[in-house]
Amino acid sequence: MTILEWVRFGLALLFMAAGLTVLFGATLGLFRFDYILNRIHVTAASDTFGLLLTYISLMFVFGWNIALLKLLLVILFLWVANPVSSHLIAHIEIATNPRIEEECEVIRHDDR
Repeated sequence: MTILEWVRFGLALLFMAAGLTVLFGATLGLFRFDYILNRIHVTAASDTFGLLLTYISLMFVFGWNIALLKLLLVILFLWVANPVSSHLIAHIEIATNPRIEEECEVIRHDDR
């Protein structure tokens, strides 16, 4: 193996370890927090960042080819879909939970 391959392997290992650490922290946060809005917040932020680091690691492993383009498209989709879906789930929780004011402070922006 050449020095460049060792550097690619080391960077891939570093990004994979960082991504898995962030995802493990998100999993702990999911079980640690009691309320659903706290769980949504920690998992939405951590999943997006942890998956980004993991996919960057895979980019170092695959090198420059068509798989890299596919991974970039997956990252783009996740960076758009994950925050939007988390926001919608939180909005539904606020709209459907009748005791939401007992559990957290809610600022309503509609005229209801």
